Amino acid sequence: MERKPKVPRWRTWFNQLVLNNRPVVSLIIVLLVLLILFMFSKVTWIFKPLEDFFKIVGFPIILAGVLYYLLNPLVDRLESRFKMKRVVSISIIFVGVAILIVAGVVAVIPVIREQTAALIQNWPDYWNAAIEKINGILNDPRLGDFQKQFHGVSSETIQSWSKKVTSVANNTVTSLGSVLSLITKVVIGIITMPFILFYLLRDGHDLPEYLAKAFPVRYRPQFLQILGEINTQLSQYIRGQLVVAFFVALMFFIGYLVIGLKFALTLAVAAGFLNLIPYLRSFLAMVPSIVIGAFISPVMLVKVLIVFAIEQTLEGRFISPLVLGSNLAIHPVTILVVLLASGQMFGLVGVIFGIPAYAVLKVLFIHGFELFKRRVGGYEQ
Repeated sequence: MERKPKVPRWRTWFNQLVLNNRPVVSLIIVLLVLLILFMFSKVTWIFKPLEDFFKIVGFPIILAGVLYYLLNPLVDRLESRFKMKRVVSISIIFVGVAILIVAGVVAVIPVIREQTAALIQNWPDYWNAAIEKINGILNDPRLGDFQKQFHGVSSETIQSWSKKVTSVANNTVTSLGSVLSLITKVVIGIITMPFILFYLLRDGHDLPEYLAKAFPVRYRPQFLQILGEINTQLSQYIRGQLVVAFFVALMFFIGYLVIGLKFALTLAVAAGFLNLIPYLRSFLAMVPSIVIGAFISPVMLVKVLIVFAIEQTLEGRFISPLVLGSNLAIHPVTILVVLLASGQMFGLVGVIFGIPAYAVLKVLFIHGFELFKRRVGGYEQ
């Protein structure tokens, strides 16, 4: 009879204390992950070529991805309903979009350009008049205690902003090269974006299957499920935000036309674009509208506030719930924390892309945790 080899005592002790102890194993895994992240932080120069590559191709890819989620349903509808080939459907949509762009350049862009130039030229008068009216209200003798507090806060704010303006002015000359480089990248991105968008629309449905080939066969169904959920989250968010932004711009434009406010088209378009920034949304666009309304007359200021109240009511009660719904299933407090963190780390880009990035990471974390529970066990009720 063959004797079994004797297991060393230290190995038995190690198995009992470490390998069979789930908290210790989890702690070791966490420490290894932190060690890997620490090592990555020490060799960031390795990723410099990848960072430079993404700076070049990132903008056209992101722009093409946004337009893909916007146009892909139209391509699918033409392909399924009218039995068109996908390339023909894409070509028709490209021609239609080109016609709309040309019409916008011919009809809308000149109006926006003229209104923007007039607004910039007259802005100092509008701003000074608004400040004088505010000072007139604040200098009311009945607001004595409030005036001291306000003057203290306003002086600190003015000093802070003056330092920022001085810093920007000092760095303007040194930043001209980077501004020129940014403009060049934007132009190149706009030129290359249609080609990326065309191939995304044509071959986008086959991309998940192609990527799944990099994984073993038994993991492919789960990988495709994760990609499907990520695609659903991103498509619902991007389409919803663009549709809501369009209706916000339309409501402001109609409201400003009704009350007779100057620069209605420019202010409405600005409100639509700013509505893409979570939480801030059209509040930022209301600042010039309020200043212009206050400059014209108190009655116009009241009308501007009424338009804003109606727009916020329609957007919050009808448009956003109807278009966005609760598809992302993210708590408002979580959204606020994500925006603060992403804005602090990545600036305006983080504020814009923080929520969709969080939605993607949420899907990955949920599936990763489900896999961890199946492997480790002990979570069954």
